[in-house]
Amino acid sequence: MKKLLAAALFAGAGLAISATGASAQATLAQVKQRGILNCGSNPGLAGFGVPDAQGNWTGLDVDVCRAVAAAIFNDPAKVKFIPLSAKDRFTALQSGEVDLLVRNSTWTMTRDASLGIAFTGVNYYDGQGFMVRKKLGVNSALQLNGASVCTQQGTTTELNLADYFRANNLKYEVVAFATADETIKAYDAGRCDAFTTDASGLYAERLKLAAPDDHIVLPEIISKEPLGPSVRNNDPQWFNLVKWVGYAMLNAEELGVTKANVDQQVKSDNPEIKRLLGTEGKFGEQIGLTTDWVVRIVKLVGNYGESFEKNVGQGSLLKIARGQNALWTKGGLQYAPPVR
Repeated sequence: MKKLLAAALFAGAGLAISATGASAQATLAQVKQRGILNCGSNPGLAGFGVPDAQGNWTGLDVDVCRAVAAAIFNDPAKVKFIPLSAKDRFTALQSGEVDLLVRNSTWTMTRDASLGIAFTGVNYYDGQGFMVRKKLGVNSALQLNGASVCTQQGTTTELNLADYFRANNLKYEVVAFATADETIKAYDAGRCDAFTTDASGLYAERLKLAAPDDHIVLPEIISKEPLGPSVRNNDPQWFNLVKWVGYAMLNAEELGVTKANVDQQVKSDNPEIKRLLGTEGKFGEQIGLTTDWVVRIVKLVGNYGESFEKNVGQGSLLKIARGQNALWTKGGLQYAPPVR
């Protein structure tokens, strides 16, 4: 009797797991039925994710969300941006509050292995740095012995800070705050000697200071911060869709397919372009999309290089060089598998 009961319980558990797995595959169907993509975003990081006074969102991370919406709906506006703090971002993804999290989040082993989420790629290779006032007379992070440093709680930034000072036998005082906005305001008010976050964030946050030109970013990069989108790890179809949207934008840049010429490129005889733009093969259908999914992305949002230049590159307020984020063909780290 006990064996029969155990077998029944095991079978019931198996059905429950199977049902959970089946329902977990439904992210794309849920998004389509809802008619809008729920995307977790930074509440206000210039160049990456920020709304204007009218509630219009822009940024490199924002463009990832818009590209996914363009691929699904042929409309990049079908996105609801949900601002999330660093502390709440992964919980919102785990709970299903958002379908996709694109919020300058670092891909780490612990996050990959223990949070029930999966990173779909890297849309910005970054590293942590420091900003100080010019009048402090400091030209290197190694001169920050005894300094007070403002940082944000619940981030890899706080952990990297401890590692760096310990490795270099430097003393410091951490001044931590719950949000990025509180952190930069505290630094601007003089409550600490230095401010630390990802280097891209330093350039973005410096724009918020009362006198931006009075501050310098020190040369040291003390960590690897591969920033990228993440999804729940129980839906392979959705994972592949988001992953390949990012790869499509990179491949489009590499092949010279842009917003301005995508309609002409559809007529190209180049076999790589034909596969990318859907005039040969049915690659979009493999991830639940139409054959012209990449045409939609590029026409409505742009390729990766166009998004980078507009939001954080030389054509933006941040004026960040491509550096590591250049294509692999130009000495950078950005590399996408082929569509074939």
